[in-house]
Amino acid sequence: MVYVIGTDEAGYGPNLGPLVVSATLWQAPDDWGDADWYELLSDAVCREGRPKMNPARVPIADSKALYKPGGSLRNLEGGVLACLRLVGLRPGHWRAAWETLAAEDAAGLDRDPWFRDFQLALPLAHDPDSLDRLAETLLHALERAGVRLLAMRSVAVRPEPFNAWLDRLGNKATVLSTLTMELVKAVLPPADGQAALVVCDKHGGRQRYAALLQTVFPDDLVAILQESAVRSVYRGGPAGARVEFRFLEKAERFLPVALASMTSKYLRELAMLAWNAFWQQQVPGLRPTAGYPQDAVRFKKEIEACQQRLGIPDRRIWRNR
Repeated sequence: MVYVIGTDEAGYGPNLGPLVVSATLWQAPDDWGDADWYELLSDAVCREGRPKMNPARVPIADSKALYKPGGSLRNLEGGVLACLRLVGLRPGHWRAAWETLAAEDAAGLDRDPWFRDFQLALPLAHDPDSLDRLAETLLHALERAGVRLLAMRSVAVRPEPFNAWLDRLGNKATVLSTLTMELVKAVLPPADGQAALVVCDKHGGRQRYAALLQTVFPDDLVAILQESAVRSVYRGGPAGARVEFRFLEKAERFLPVALASMTSKYLRELAMLAWNAFWQQQVPGLRPTAGYPQDAVRFKKEIEACQQRLGIPDRRIWRNR
């Protein structure tokens, strides 16, 4: 058996809202590291995100295939909340979702007025019974395949701490890579003789990750196996429990990465619902934003007078890169 970790982010490009990085941890047969999980789990997983055509299957795919800005969260929610049930978690409120997945970061939510009093029950677009059925379908398929979903975890970095990370590390690609590897380190099980495979999407187009890995995992020599524009591969860890790290272009094609992508996007979109609700209450007629650069400039200009009246500094709401 091998441990498999998939990671991905949501919110790398925007100026407003949090950057969220997530990891999913699985235990699978040794040959699943190079297998097509979608083919092997085709009776239980829907990667196209068309629940009406595939009502009995769980949507798990790149979040961009399942959600469009301003659209329904149904597909993201179905996959994320069904999978959380497999690890014994059933958040019934947006804050509980943050506390479940990103407990350390949830502690800072009350610092921001747009989060402090926001109320939103979960699920938004499903009923609990339908999520239970989806979870049961996936659980049976995983059991037949000898695969287990062990954990789902996130890091959610609001603008102010993101800017502090940026001040310390100098560029946001390094911030993303460092946050991701620290999360992997937290999720990776203790050495027990099983090998591990970590699969990540490429970070900001970079090709070389050996120095970063050596910094985060200083006790084990990291070997470079391959470095290219589409695939960078490394190996480290103690003898008998080796860890292979793969940074791949379009890594969301790998199901554990896709679920991490969905989890990050779902948490970020819940945060943006809170953000927009707060500012729309303060500024009547204000259009919501997804936080991406061009529209973020428009949004910030329209809330500027209110922001100054409330005494909220730019550093708390605006990510510098």
